[in-house]
Amino acid sequence: MQKLLLLGAEAIAQGALDGGMSGIYAYPGTPSTEITEFVQASKEAIERKVHSQWSANEKTAMETALGMSYAGKRTMVCMKHVGLNVAADAFVNAAITGVNGGLLVTVADDPSMHSSQNEQDSRFYGKFAMMPVLEPSNQQEAYEMAYFGFQLSESLKVPVLIRITTRIAHSRAGVERKEVMNENTLVLPDDMRQFVLLPAIARVRYKTLLKSQEAFERSSEDSPYNQFVEGPNKKLGIIACGIAYNYLMEHYPQGCEYTVLKISQYPIPRKQVMELEALCDEIMILEEGYPLVEELLAGYFRKGKTVHGRLDGSLPRDGELNPDLVGKALGFDVSLDEKVADIVANRPPSLCVGCGHRDAYSALNEAMKEHGDGHVFSDIGCYTLGALPPYESINSCVDMGASITMAKGASDAGLRPSVAVIGDSTFAHSGMTGLLDAVVEGTSMTVIISDNETTGMTGGQHSAANGKIEEICKGIGVDPAHIRVVVPHRKNHDEMVQMMKEEFAYEGVSVIIPRRECIQTLARRKRKEAKQKS
Repeated sequence: MQKLLLLGAEAIAQGALDGGMSGIYAYPGTPSTEITEFVQASKEAIERKVHSQWSANEKTAMETALGMSYAGKRTMVCMKHVGLNVAADAFVNAAITGVNGGLLVTVADDPSMHSSQNEQDSRFYGKFAMMPVLEPSNQQEAYEMAYFGFQLSESLKVPVLIRITTRIAHSRAGVERKEVMNENTLVLPDDMRQFVLLPAIARVRYKTLLKSQEAFERSSEDSPYNQFVEGPNKKLGIIACGIAYNYLMEHYPQGCEYTVLKISQYPIPRKQVMELEALCDEIMILEEGYPLVEELLAGYFRKGKTVHGRLDGSLPRDGELNPDLVGKALGFDVSLDEKVADIVANRPPSLCVGCGHRDAYSALNEAMKEHGDGHVFSDIGCYTLGALPPYESINSCVDMGASITMAKGASDAGLRPSVAVIGDSTFAHSGMTGLLDAVVEGTSMTVIISDNETTGMTGGQHSAANGKIEEICKGIGVDPAHIRVVVPHRKNHDEMVQMMKEEFAYEGVSVIIPRRECIQTLARRKRKEAKQKS
């Protein structure tokens, strides 16, 4: 079969397409964005009419994917780890409804917080929902887990979580493709009450999920992704999960001297874990993210077996693992203090030259001079960089949509003026409901929806609010006299400052929409138009 050089994210997309996927649903979020973008650009997916449009947020994506599964088709939903918080209601309940067509939930975690607010480990969500979890250790496994994952989901009758991390998502390797499967035909569930979670039905479905745990564990124990390799040195047994297995084997290119249990499918395979415990004097756990396996082993080992990992300080409690950290934990002579060369050192992010957010923040800073600091609540997007010099305009960034709700809470506490800054895509994602709360109560606050007509932070994907913001605000109930649009440009600075001052003084909900196309999408559009003319 064909061999391709793919990012881990792209390998998952190709595996899902080759595995008979009919639709993918997602909201863009680094490091998961490239999965959906690969499908959108795939000639095969376009010819097959595989659904691949962006959803308004992760919850709607999860629910829509569940609807496609209900109709018997194979589908995937993709998000980053914090997006799983947004989708959690549907995600957890989907384990209880079960599936009809295969359903894969692919979540990209971001240890070390390269582009995120936390280091959340999505394996805990899989354990909480009591569904199987797959965690690839390389790009080929990522492809195969997506390819075979639909079959696993359908055989176990439950969604399957695929958990990747930044290094898998954004590194490349050769991937060998398999034969393309046909898509499922349209077929409704045998039990037409399966997806009706009235309490009486939900109680029965929950008992079914509990009874299925034994089958899930047997599947892990028989999984080709979980491998037990006995080594000659029994002083230490090593459990290596996902990409951590690669970090381990970099130190043992000829084979590890210790007994190794590689885990890439959960629930953890009890039989192999107990075999490791019986063979070895001590245990080392290598896992990217939280110490999930390390904590679970306390319930497995009742004889006081010594376990090393993130909890006992053998490995750092936070941040990504890497070969050096693993090597140090295993006693290799490695240096962790080498200075990174200036040419590859991280540089602080900044707003693009020509970005409309720059001019909006310049006006906001001037309008706020008479009020002082501490009045502006912001959100997730390019405009979050307004927290950094030279602007230092904003005072919060917690989660998607929190700017509006935090500004409302501060206003309820008596803070005047109380200002929220949110982007157009984030407003559609999770800002609208907060604005509705403010309108219902007539809260004194100003919402600045900084509209660059795209989802700029993740590369310029379509924004669900594009061309609709004014009508959305009117529909929610904002007084049209206090919905004001302006072009954020240096020549309009005085106009913006005056507009902001007027709305700050208004005792009610007002919305200001500084609108100018993202400088990056504008440049791409111009290049495309020039190419079409030539």
